[in-house]
Amino acid sequence: MKPVPFTYLQPDDLGEAVEALAEHGGDARILAGGQSLMAMLNLRLVEPKALIDISQLSELRDIRMDGDSIVVGAAVTQAELLAWPELEDKAPFIARALPWVGHFQTRNRGTVCGSIAHADPSSELPLSLALLQGEVVLKSKSGERRLKASEFQTGMLQTAKRDDEIITAVRFPARVGAKGAGFEEVARRHGDFAIVSVGVVAAGGGALRLAVGGVADRPTCIDLEAGISDSDLKGRIEDLAWQLGGYDDIHASARFRRDLVRRLAPKVISEVRACAA
Repeated sequence: MKPVPFTYLQPDDLGEAVEALAEHGGDARILAGGQSLMAMLNLRLVEPKALIDISQLSELRDIRMDGDSIVVGAAVTQAELLAWPELEDKAPFIARALPWVGHFQTRNRGTVCGSIAHADPSSELPLSLALLQGEVVLKSKSGERRLKASEFQTGMLQTAKRDDEIITAVRFPARVGAKGAGFEEVARRHGDFAIVSVGVVAAGGGALRLAVGGVADRPTCIDLEAGISDSDLKGRIEDLAWQLGGYDDIHASARFRRDLVRRLAPKVISEVRACAA
């Protein structure tokens, strides 16, 4: 199948891209890496009248530090972030989660912001944003705004981004999980979307933060206080599994997803505690 006819626009700078989006609004889609968008176009799940290509905008292609935050531009690929020399030091959790994102070939094209914009609840980068309590930077003709992960991700494949806004960057707090970070997922094959994914970071003072993806309509996070007993921890994980509910599809049943949460969460927590000790 082929996409419906559309107008292809390649702006020279961010200002021109914002102008184009203001003109076309909900009839336009932003193209950065295209790893999700191109498939949706070909299947006619989306039928935009205009495609605005921002992949070559130099102002969106940098990874930089801004105070205590890592700023990743909207045109930065997943492979470029994975190869960033400061990644292990500044973002140890992302260094562990990124190799699970797709395959080598797709990471060379797929962008960090594009994955977050797509908001698939089984995707590793939206989970990373939620776990690290990052922010999404959006720009329109009316100005710029930042949304916390909890504000931005509103449901399965749904976000709070308005039709006239472009995601220009995501911001991750630096060195979260420096004393311990762990990630694990179960998928049909490595590189497929996760059936269930679990991330954990040491939050300081013995406290932990846990995130689960692939079960609810968006990544879900809970905080675990320092010194929590093994029995209380088991109870919290059991409560979380039931709270998430899960769903049945061709890949797994809701029951199997809940069971994976019960199995993966204690394992990753144990690994992070060992690193933090």
